[in-house]
Amino acid sequence: LVGDAAKCKWISDLLLDNCGVYVQPINYPTVPKKTERLRITPTPLHSDADIAHLVEALHSLWSRCALARHVA
Repeated sequence: LVGDAAKCKWISDLLLDNCGVYVQPINYPTVPKKTERLRITPTPLHSDADIAHLVEALHSLWSRCALARHVA
């Protein structure tokens, strides 16, 4: 959950441009405003290293964007 449409798109763009990771930004009207999020779609073809790379990239960008980390 990102909760900001501009940041959601920006994070998605940075992940692709800087990290080579494609993640879809999901914004209004697909989800209500202030609930914008990233759609992450792992497949059996993604390795443990791919997942670790995504986690590290998201960790870095979350800090850079000053976004809260929610525990499910």
